[in-house]
Amino acid sequence: MQCLRVISKVIVSLIIAISVTGCFSSYPKNIEAFLRPDKVDVTAENYVLQPPDQIVVYCSEVPEIHQQSQLIRPDGKISFEDLGEIEAAGRTPAQLAYFLRDKVLELYKLEGDNPVDIRIVAYQSKKYYVLGQVSTPGPQVYSGRDTVFSALALTQPTPLAWLGHIQVIRPSRDKNVKPKIFEVNFDRMAAHGDMSKDVLLQDGDVIYVPPTILAAVAMKIEEFIRPIGRALSGTYMVGAAGRGGYTGTGQYGGGRGGGGY
Repeated sequence: MQCLRVISKVIVSLIIAISVTGCFSSYPKNIEAFLRPDKVDVTAENYVLQPPDQIVVYCSEVPEIHQQSQLIRPDGKISFEDLGEIEAAGRTPAQLAYFLRDKVLELYKLEGDNPVDIRIVAYQSKKYYVLGQVSTPGPQVYSGRDTVFSALALTQPTPLAWLGHIQVIRPSRDKNVKPKIFEVNFDRMAAHGDMSKDVLLQDGDVIYVPPTILAAVAMKIEEFIRPIGRALSGTYMVGAAGRGGYTGTGQYGGGRGGGGY
């Protein structure tokens, strides 16, 4: 009975604590730090290559490199038999194409203003993150046109998600600069088409989908009760074994004197 009273008090305390902490650190004006998809044109030309992005080189006049697929190595380079190693990381596709053109001109005669073209076939170096109550949490591949709505539609919030209080976070690595955080209502987006807060994500952005208060309480209760249940189960097993009960092998013993049944 005393144990039940303690558990009841703990549960009430958890409900109060979670209700109080349900107010997240979001600031509506922080949305100004994010770009809107209808007001900016983001293309692959602005994309800076990094490992392990994958590219294809097009140069019809040089069969050695034409339509050759290259995965940017961990050291940031790609390599060709005659041209040697080329530093690809840190360059946009256009910059890499121009640099590669100069290397090719040392060995071949090319015609045209843009004889070398670089195309990205796999965007793999940049990520944004969706965490919390979604079906597929974790890092997501960043394409340059990912928005809050598309990210949530892709990762699919679960029934435990608090859809009205989803946090969009732009972290800061500078201790003197605070992270930018604002709140979105995915219910309003999906059910009513309100895209006023549907912003473009950047590499490293985080979307946190919190649990509802009831879901959070249930998780905390489970977290609290699970070790107690294990302890009580262990105590019962030890006691049963001492009384000749459950032996841990799927059979029951016959007490201290043995003999079984």
